[in-house]
Amino acid sequence: MNGPTPEDGAPGTARTLVAGVGNIFLGDDGFGVETLRRLTREKLPATVELADVGVRGVHLAYQLLDGWDTLVLVDITARGGAPGTLYLIDASATGDRGRGTEPAPLDGHRMTPDAVLALLDTLCAGTGAAPPRRILLVGCEAASLDEGIGLSPQVAAAVPEAVRMVTELVWQEAVV
Repeated sequence: MNGPTPEDGAPGTARTLVAGVGNIFLGDDGFGVETLRRLTREKLPATVELADVGVRGVHLAYQLLDGWDTLVLVDITARGGAPGTLYLIDASATGDRGRGTEPAPLDGHRMTPDAVLALLDTLCAGTGAAPPRRILLVGCEAASLDEGIGLSPQVAAAVPEAVRMVTELVWQEAVV
C-alpha cells in the first residue's frame, strides 16, 4: 500500500468494514443483507469495504483479522422495541462481550454477532492480531422471522434510515 497506513494515524486512512448479516430466507432476518445491498448505491469513503456476510459468521471473524479500524455490523436485534425500531449499539468493549457466560459451541449456521465477536476475541488472542478499535451494530427490531423471502413492512420502511445511519457513521470514521 502506498502512502499512509491506518497505523500511521493519518486522517482518512481508517479502514472500515460494513458487514450485512442475516438469512434472507427468514423474513426480517434479511434486514442486514438488504441494507448492505442499498449501501452499494451510496457514495462512501475509499477506506470503506462492504461485505454481504449473510450467515457466514465464521468467515467474517477471520476477515476481521485483516486489520480493520472499525466494524459496522448491520443486523436484526431484539431489544423490546416496536418492529422497525433502529438501534445504534457500541460493542467495542471486549470485556463486556459474553461476560459471565460459558462459550457456546461453534455452529457455523447460527453465528450471531455476539458469537462472531467472541470468536474474534479468541482468534485475536491466538494470533496476536488486534480486533477493530470500534465495533458498532446498526440493529433493527424484527416483526417476523418466519420462513419466507422479504421484509415485513415495518422493517422494510426502516432500511432507508439504516442506510443513512451507516453512511453517516462511515464518513465520521473516515476522518478520525
